[in-house]
Amino acid sequence: MNKISMLLSSAIVVGLFSCNNSEFDGFTKAENGLHYKFFTQDKEGVKAVEGDGISFKVIYALKRATTDSVLFDSQLNSQDGSGVIRNILPKSSFVGSLEEGFTMMAKNDSAAFIISADSFFLKTNKLEALPPFAKPGDKLVVTVKLVDIKTKKELEENQKKQEEEIARMSEAEKPKLDQYLTANNIKTAPTASGLIFIETKKGKGKEHPTSTDEVTVHYTGTLLDGTKFDSSIDRGEPTTFPLNQVIPGWTEAIQLMTKGSKAKLIIPSNLAYGANGGGPKIAPFSTLLFEVELLDFKAGAPQQMPAQQ
Repeated sequence: MNKISMLLSSAIVVGLFSCNNSEFDGFTKAENGLHYKFFTQDKEGVKAVEGDGISFKVIYALKRATTDSVLFDSQLNSQDGSGVIRNILPKSSFVGSLEEGFTMMAKNDSAAFIISADSFFLKTNKLEALPPFAKPGDKLVVTVKLVDIKTKKELEENQKKQEEEIARMSEAEKPKLDQYLTANNIKTAPTASGLIFIETKKGKGKEHPTSTDEVTVHYTGTLLDGTKFDSSIDRGEPTTFPLNQVIPGWTEAIQLMTKGSKAKLIIPSNLAYGANGGGPKIAPFSTLLFEVELLDFKAGAPQQMPAQQ
């Protein structure tokens, strides 16, 4: 083949692959039927693959003739307020799926994909029927910003480091508690669960709350090093809650109190927030200290029995 023929052949091939055969304005249709449009694209970047950890921002909208109807915006729904969702990229749930769209993206890419709403709800999300707002044949417009990609190896290494750190923190809890008890000359024996309950003021009543009662208390919570993480006293009003909807250490301890009594609670992490911690102020495997006053209690609302299927 001469050079002219080779150039003509190359031009034809480029034309075939770059031809926009999508019925949606501004989009290109891939061979798998996925319609896509990139806003930013690193063509040389490493693309996401099945099993990678992906961090992304996303907006799902039902495609309509005039204005698309937004169903979900991660900026308004993410757990930490960052708008970023973290997940493991699964196997494609259908041909032309959003998962296949992710495999076209590199870190920091942003794009929009148009996919079958039927397949997304029934195959990706495994619903038994389409939700009431969707109709057969509807399309979803999914706008994605791929914030980060972690390979399987990186995920495994991170998991190992986290497990090592968790083990270290777990092993450090008891020595820290023992040191605190010694420094403060606390010799009260723990209960069978490990709770240390120290009554500092006797109440006038004789009745004790039960685990299903609703209690009203004033309290201050600190860590072993004195760091305060919560206080109803600082807020200027007591707190009322069902006793069976708090950490186990509280459920056990408050039942040992009577109306008007005060107590110091030393609650090990297995009766508090354990390996997960309690937000930014309470690290995993933190022993918690509480100064508590039981102001009042009453019978809780009756438990609702689950409906018979």
